[in-house]
Amino acid sequence: MKNSQDSALRERAARVIPGGMYGHQSTALMPDGFPQFFTKAEGTRITDADGNEYIDYMCAYGPNLFGYNHPDIARAISAQQLKVDAATGPSPLIVDLAEAMVGMVTHADWAMFCKNGGDATMMALMIARAYRGKRKVLVAKKAYHGAMPWNTPRPAGVLPEDRAHLIYFDYNDPQALEDAAKEAGDDLAGIFAAPFRHDTFADQSMPDREYAQAARRIADKYDALLIVDDVRAGFRICRDCSWEAIGVRPDLSAWGKTLGNGQPISALLGNDRARAAASKIFVTGSFWFAAVPMAAALETMRLIRETEYLEHMTMIGESFRQGLASQAADSGFGLRQTGPVTLPMVLFEDDPDFRIGYAFCQAALQRGVYLSPYHNMFMNAAMTCSDIAQTLEATGAAFEDIKRSRASLKPSAALTALADA
Repeated sequence: MKNSQDSALRERAARVIPGGMYGHQSTALMPDGFPQFFTKAEGTRITDADGNEYIDYMCAYGPNLFGYNHPDIARAISAQQLKVDAATGPSPLIVDLAEAMVGMVTHADWAMFCKNGGDATMMALMIARAYRGKRKVLVAKKAYHGAMPWNTPRPAGVLPEDRAHLIYFDYNDPQALEDAAKEAGDDLAGIFAAPFRHDTFADQSMPDREYAQAARRIADKYDALLIVDDVRAGFRICRDCSWEAIGVRPDLSAWGKTLGNGQPISALLGNDRARAAASKIFVTGSFWFAAVPMAAALETMRLIRETEYLEHMTMIGESFRQGLASQAADSGFGLRQTGPVTLPMVLFEDDPDFRIGYAFCQAALQRGVYLSPYHNMFMNAAMTCSDIAQTLEATGAAFEDIKRSRASLKPSAALTALADA
């Protein structure tokens, strides 16, 4: 990357942006050589600042559901831009979108809109506490629910008081959840639940029905609100709240990422049990009511309802998983592929410091495929069988690369620095 446009941009960014970049858009944890800046995104492809094109399996960390710059969604955006976007009041689209989401998500009786998943989970926290005036909230250990002081995975700038009323439990463990509820006692306000376990650097796991049913039962027993954080998985598991697939309905669900296929919009949906509390809290934002993202979301919702996008993504995801498994076996590597096939997580056996996984992703990147060695990835509906064939050609060569160099592989410099910190 020396003397590249990307490296020049990094040097400039380091002077005017703290750390050069921040949050999940920083490449600090990615393998060496991964680009930081991109200049184009179309369909399944992204192009970096040096003109290199990649098949993108991160989908902007989730928002790309139907392909970058999908023509139908792009037309809806362009048409709305000529009318009104952010104005003194919302456009009628806010009512249309609320009706569309309530009509699609079984547990929902109402909807509120914001910009990011963290906005939606923060609203859920506030509503849970406003519901009965209680304070304690149960959260699974290591579960990601955003980057506010109460839930950010990094401790800098966070005070103990910010998390004073959080009680942590082990995901998928009904007894741990019951014990946490007993600790909260009569002060239990809410239970946060991820649609499935999607921690970084770890195998993913689907929720056990017994655990999900226990969460619903405990919320009812203590008159608390059950919250499913569907920001990451929403509409990639089913055309409803993800826990609908296992027959458990929450009181609140947080949505984002896919909702506008890349436009900045998220949502909190709730049932009538939580309606009064939702009307009491004060939450707002200068751009929360903008019409253009709502136009994009309405068109995205239409495509979700009317196309076989989910069935197609499932088929593509299964092809990807099967191809990788076959290549790993042929190359002598143990591979763990966990989570839904539409949100695949790929980790290597006997790779405690991730040196194999990082080298594999580096080798794939050099052949035009952008994978993550530590975060779940995302399928999108624009993916084709040809994309999968091209991907597997690249990953097949990547397996051969790491097979030849396995003895000399070194831990990632980024991970080493993180461990030392």
